[in-house]
Amino acid sequence: MAYQSVFKRFEKKYLLTLEQKEKLMKKMAGHMKLDEYGQSTIRNIYFDTDDYLLIRRSIDKPSYKEKLRIRSYKKATPDSETFVEIKKKFDKIVYKRRISLPEKEAMNWIAGKRECSKEGQITNEINYFLKHYKGLKPAVFLSYDREAYYCEERKDFRVTFDRNILARTENISLQEDPYGTSLLPEGKVLMELKCAGGYPMWMVKFLSENKIYKTSFSKYGTAYQTMIWPEKQKNLQAVRRQESVRSRRIPARARVAVLQHA
Repeated sequence: MAYQSVFKRFEKKYLLTLEQKEKLMKKMAGHMKLDEYGQSTIRNIYFDTDDYLLIRRSIDKPSYKEKLRIRSYKKATPDSETFVEIKKKFDKIVYKRRISLPEKEAMNWIAGKRECSKEGQITNEINYFLKHYKGLKPAVFLSYDREAYYCEERKDFRVTFDRNILARTENISLQEDPYGTSLLPEGKVLMELKCAGGYPMWMVKFLSENKIYKTSFSKYGTAYQTMIWPEKQKNLQAVRRQESVRSRRIPARARVAVLQHA
């Protein structure tokens, strides 16, 4: 596999029941095959600033947004293959740039501990990203069990099914086993349809007949809104309570003096 890859495509998401997924699998049988990764447990580390600038911007649904992550298709070792990826979305089109590197080198590069050993346009783009968003750090570990298929008639059309989507903010390492908070509603499967153009007619017909409609579901965004943001709010409230207690302990005369000199 080439160590640098570029993708430009539309990506749309759908939440399916297990019954809908099984029904679709029968429909896909004559059209699609498992891709090179087939069934795998994908591990991702998403990077962000201290104040989570990247994901906060993404949640606001701007016309342009971008993310940086390191991905592995199996439990990593320091020397195993991982992918450093920039994922951008502009005017509903997804652009993905990625470069393959050993896990240790990838982590050290993004942490600013060493330069990338591979030269090229994608390396330059990621270096610019790191320079623009100073102080990026691992923000969340996301894992999920994926089935990935490609269309035999149209190689640009892909279908993926994700289950057991888990997120955590501690022990963020591709060398660790998946565990964490579940992000999917019980009994649901996240399907993504990816293509450079329109869907095959058999897929359009299946979605229409089964009343399956696209949805908005960001894995990192959901993790931020359900795990990270509530925890930040809880910590902020605790700090405010402590400050309030300290303020009440100051004698009234002293508080007046402080206000007079403010």
